Amino acid sequence: MSGRSIGFVLLAIALGCNGPFVVVPGGQLDGDVTSVPPDWGFAGDYGIGQLETRLGEPYSVNIAYTAMDGRIYINAGDTETQWAQNIAANPDVRLRLDGLLYELRAERVDDPAEIAVFGKAWTDQSMFRRDLAGLGEVWLYRLVSR
Repeated sequence: MSGRSIGFVLLAIALGCNGPFVVVPGGQLDGDVTSVPPDWGFAGDYGIGQLETRLGEPYSVNIAYTAMDGRIYINAGDTETQWAQNIAANPDVRLRLDGLLYELRAERVDDPAEIAVFGKAWTDQSMFRRDLAGLGEVWLYRLVSR
């Protein structure tokens, strides 16, 4: 099978999936909908999940999350990504962790103190993560129960 054929097969598989495929966005996420926990500590300090926005015409991506002080956050840094634009239009989102779906609302964080605390946790996770303090506008969201 040629490289081009393999590429088409992988693309067909990705498009047939219900969620994102690596960096390729997907559609509606499947999984069992469960109640939103009062504390996100069970998710660990950070990890990767899948975020679904634009619920009428679902758009999903793989996303890094950070849990701190019982709350869970997602971060686009200083880039207004497609998912951030979708949240601006409708803050209702779904987050999939370990096959479970949580129906949430994304609240944009604009408090400099909260951004600073998040930025410290974010950069402590990897040497490849930029400190939010040096960025102009930041697209940081706290995910809360609807």
